Amino acid sequence: MKQRIITGVIAAALFLPIVIFGGFPFIIVTYILATVGLFELLRMKGMRPLSFVGAAGFAALWLLLVPAVYGQEWLASGTTKFGVLAALAFLLLVGTVVTKNALTFDEAAFVVLAVLYVGVGFFCFSAIRLAGLTYLVYALFVIWATDIGAYFFGRAFGRRKLWPEISPKKTVEGAVGGIASAVVVAAVYEWAAGPFGNLGAAVGIALLLSLFGQLGDLVESAFKRHYGVKDSGAILPGHGGILDRFDSLLFVLPLLYIFIEAVR
Repeated sequence: MKQRIITGVIAAALFLPIVIFGGFPFIIVTYILATVGLFELLRMKGMRPLSFVGAAGFAALWLLLVPAVYGQEWLASGTTKFGVLAALAFLLLVGTVVTKNALTFDEAAFVVLAVLYVGVGFFCFSAIRLAGLTYLVYALFVIWATDIGAYFFGRAFGRRKLWPEISPKKTVEGAVGGIASAVVVAAVYEWAAGPFGNLGAAVGIALLLSLFGQLGDLVESAFKRHYGVKDSGAILPGHGGILDRFDSLLFVLPLLYIFIEAVR
């Protein structure tokens, strides 16, 4: 626990000023986080990140992360990003033929899905920050409230297991408590900062984000259980890897980005 707290304090001291400042430094940090996240997924699968397949995956990821404000319009468009994913898929499929199945279909599909999972989530991370700091803080508060609420409600009232095959410690009561905590925090934040200008919208979105955040956490737990690892990485002592810390956000941010674009 001591190591976990120390790591959290140091990470917050380094990360929060960059989040507040935004701009190009934040984009660079996003690229670093996404790159480490994909590296962790490839290692989890038992694939070599420093290989042709890894290089193709990282190149596609970096293209997906280009935000409109820093890239040419064609490079930042949704059409181009879809083309990047399609090109990666076809390149790896050709690779299965050229290597005579040394690169398997399963591995090719894994890389494409990993790039999609990490790339879309972290693209929305930077896109939401560019849309406004209040939106990103809203997302962070909702996720933190969900995690804290789920922990304490689960400890106090947890009886029924939520999904024991995937995450044995999570309970139904904890999940409901996490959602309730997120809704309360979102209501207070909307009153204080007004990111949406509508209390009902802020609460309704928080409810969905909290639910999706917990699904994202379960997805990451399923990855780790399937590949027989405790943590996605070891870059954050006491916490694990980047994906261990961003698993909920990678599910929440794309959904929040859709809402933001819908009301802008």
